[in-house]
Amino acid sequence: MTHSDKAALRGEPGYVWRSGQERRLNMVRQWVQLEDATIFDNGCGLGTWLDAFGAYSSHCFGLEVEQDRAVMARQTGAGVALGVGETLPFAANTFDFVFSNEVIEHVDDDARYASEMVRVTKPGGRMLLFCPNRWYPVEQHGIYWRGEYRFGNKPLVNYLPDPLRNKLAPHVRAYTRRGLLQLFAELPVTAVHHGVIFGGYDNIENRLPGLGKLIKKMLYAAENTPFAVLGLSHLLVLEKR
Repeated sequence: MTHSDKAALRGEPGYVWRSGQERRLNMVRQWVQLEDATIFDNGCGLGTWLDAFGAYSSHCFGLEVEQDRAVMARQTGAGVALGVGETLPFAANTFDFVFSNEVIEHVDDDARYASEMVRVTKPGGRMLLFCPNRWYPVEQHGIYWRGEYRFGNKPLVNYLPDPLRNKLAPHVRAYTRRGLLQLFAELPVTAVHHGVIFGGYDNIENRLPGLGKLIKKMLYAAENTPFAVLGLSHLLVLEKR
């Protein structure tokens, strides 16, 4: 599988820890008790989040579908399994916290992925997902055009009707609030919180610090207004009953 194939099917893993990731970590800490928790990152990539969670607990485990990424991730967590999120190699009721950062949109069967997350979470434990919002004006995972994958940000793709949108982007999903919650509707969980957030925009801030900080200030303020519907990602927190 080439690099471009991986980018299309799996997305790009987190290579460095920047302010956008730090902001998301603060959101996680708002909703989840990380200290000494048994933590599972369901789609851990290179282990960036396992490394961050390691500051709070020594019981951090991950799963990754790509072997080369899993090997690298093993350096950051207590253990990393090679496999897919639809069939987790863990017993039921194993983890205090199950985390999924921009992964569910890439899996073959997102309903089964959701069900497996719930299965391995302890009763009273929490799950937290970040995943793409259908109403963000830009599709960040590229598109297929005339049979060729074209990486990069593509505006307004997600605003197209499903048949057209899914023809251009068959490799990745984008969720409405209703569609995301529906995945968990028949599972033994309670939705503790749902919100829509904007991105980190670290690349813009690195190139143009003043403009980048202004964009962040404006968009983060918009998360508390009706304009939040245009945010980059859903933030969904669930608790297992």
